[in-house]
Amino acid sequence: NELIKKSDMLEYRGKVVLAPMVRIGKLPTRLLALEYGADIVYGEEIIDHRMVLCQRMENEVLQTVDFVHPSGQCLFRTCKLERNRVVFQLGTADPGRAVKTAQLIEKDVAGIDINMGCPKKFSVEGGMGAALLTQPDKVQQIVSALVKSVSIPVTCKIRILPTIAETVHLANVIEHAGAAALAVHGRLISERPQHKVHIDHIKAVAASISIPVIANGGCVDYINEYADIEKYRQLTGASSVMIARTAEWNVSIFRKEGLLPPFEVAKALLHFAVRYNSHYASAKYCLAQILHKQLESCEGKKLMSAHNLKDICDIWDLGNYYDEVEKMFSAREHELQIDRDCIPLGNSAKRSRLEAEQNEYGVWELPVQCAKNEIKCQDPPKSQLYCWTMKNRMKAPHYETVSRHSDCMFKSTVTVGDKKYSSSLWCKSKKLAEQSAAAVCLRAMALLDSKT
Repeated sequence: NELIKKSDMLEYRGKVVLAPMVRIGKLPTRLLALEYGADIVYGEEIIDHRMVLCQRMENEVLQTVDFVHPSGQCLFRTCKLERNRVVFQLGTADPGRAVKTAQLIEKDVAGIDINMGCPKKFSVEGGMGAALLTQPDKVQQIVSALVKSVSIPVTCKIRILPTIAETVHLANVIEHAGAAALAVHGRLISERPQHKVHIDHIKAVAASISIPVIANGGCVDYINEYADIEKYRQLTGASSVMIARTAEWNVSIFRKEGLLPPFEVAKALLHFAVRYNSHYASAKYCLAQILHKQLESCEGKKLMSAHNLKDICDIWDLGNYYDEVEKMFSAREHELQIDRDCIPLGNSAKRSRLEAEQNEYGVWELPVQCAKNEIKCQDPPKSQLYCWTMKNRMKAPHYETVSRHSDCMFKSTVTVGDKKYSSSLWCKSKKLAEQSAAAVCLRAMALLDSKT
């Protein structure tokens, strides 16, 4: 392992932390939270089964590090701005897979956290999340294996057990296994945000172990403004405080100067979403949470009807900013001396270029249709295309998919550089349509055999 100086290790005492949240905890939200004053930011939970298959790619156009699944999906994106303060949350039930995943990511994050509190059916049935709460031996195995195998801090996030004694016992197991800190969500597996948080459990854990305890679960009843954060820390006796729902609704909760209006926060988040090329659906979801009380406003209605990132930018008069960023990406590609029409040397150069036809909208088309077995392989078209763009220092492919209501068929168009590609055939699912569009692009550029 590449050794990290002790002075450079992430410290968990006296911190205000952005909680891991599915669909919310992506790069734009994390960066905005840090800008507003968060000390540490957790990414959304990612399951080891998927993450371990990813390829690490340095995206020189976005200036990020992307972890790309064989399906072509970027599961985790990070950048230097958060390098020393971002924690990767891992969903796992197996020490071996946990170690492989952690070693893949450890040079690009400041810490690894094991999710031991998620009550969702998928996690529990897979032996992950809250299922680990009643398996202290497995918890010990996973934590100790990670601590021995990576050079960055390993932490856990748990929910409470039915009795204080059981919760404290689990906390002791986690401490003795070598964890650097423990986040405690003060609710039972069966409880939801509308249920009162159990302060007594968090307080008992904080008094029973020596590692930092991060209090979580107080947003609904206790934390509504910045001053409430310290009050909640003192109430629980914890070292630090982790904020979820309040930050989901208004990430400016981390500002010492006070909360900002939702529209201002939405606009700030949108800047990061554009700058780091977020998928419009991801940006739309996060913005909808910020505007949860204003979705019937003019801006809210426009947001819900938007179909791409440019549409969303226009709501807040950021259309020019969107265009400027796109020009910046293009200029960066040219600075890196990228010829978008070049064919890489090697086997691909020996393949014949298929004659794609340009339709009336300027989209290059071929009659290509991917089958399910093609997208389940280790290296499907979307993954190949993404990796090719990263290796050639280009902006990641962008997909736009439409559905035909008459028969529920789908067609996708992928943009690579300044060209668009699509299959002339309609597909049975959105996933197959995107893979088919990627295959058209690869074949048109002679990067994929026509037999594939």
